[in-house]
Amino acid sequence: MARRGTARGAGGRDRSERRQEALTATVDGGVAELVPDRDRPRAWTLVLDGAPQSHVDLDDPAYLSFEYQRRLGHVIDLAAPPGRPLQAVHLGGGALTLARYVAASRPRSTQQVVEIDAPLVQFVRRELPLDPQARIRVRSVDARAGLGKVPDGWADLVVADVFSGARTPAHLTSAEFLGEVRRVLKPGGQYAANLADGPPLAHLRGQVATAASLFPELALAADPTVWRGRRFGNAVLVASDLPIAVAELTRRVASDPHPGRVEHGRALADFTGGAAVVTDASAKASPAPPPDAFT
Repeated sequence: MARRGTARGAGGRDRSERRQEALTATVDGGVAELVPDRDRPRAWTLVLDGAPQSHVDLDDPAYLSFEYQRRLGHVIDLAAPPGRPLQAVHLGGGALTLARYVAASRPRSTQQVVEIDAPLVQFVRRELPLDPQARIRVRSVDARAGLGKVPDGWADLVVADVFSGARTPAHLTSAEFLGEVRRVLKPGGQYAANLADGPPLAHLRGQVATAASLFPELALAADPTVWRGRRFGNAVLVASDLPIAVAELTRRVASDPHPGRVEHGRALADFTGGAAVVTDASAKASPAPPPDAFT
């Protein structure tokens, strides 16, 4: 691991000094960097090969900085009555932001995180330690393989936020993959996915059509400029076999610092424009972001 600044370990590093330096490590996915947040003393942004991935505030793990993570946070908040523990599966770990959020907002939750990049997990856990009381188990295996180990009907919530080289791998976009998601969900459980796309939104339309082939209830939250196909960005898809709290989700997304829009029902079905269901045989990775996406 290469690290700028002092050679002392995280436990011995003076806090004022720690805020002044970024931490770097070579991981399976490239170069990982933890960049300090100048406005929040113990907060960091995880960057992988120049692409910002997630943000963590160790003093306030319920604080969600990134737009897409706030929207996933709304889904978590609405997945069950406030404070009720959840059994959650996170496909993709990053800085473990959402697992920390669930642990902080829903104590006694039991969570499984599947993150294939073992050196990244080690880096994050060393520099940004988890609450030892949190019931979070991390497995360093492929997301779909890890999902296959989860018992039938175990999860209240499955969150997918998996990117390799800023693209979602093809095998995590298919109906067969979503069939595995549905298998591990309890009746009424919810699937939430962070998707990324840009004009002409063909990937996003295909993902909605694919989810609709397995789940009767869907909602999609995105920035208005992404909806209009004017820029590349993130969208959060929510799917369930029982009705989703769409009205409250819509209100929360609209009141975010960067307001978004939620579509569901007929409007969302119309959005797909007859897109075909994605199968393992036809699956492709999500499109690569444009060079200026993170500038």
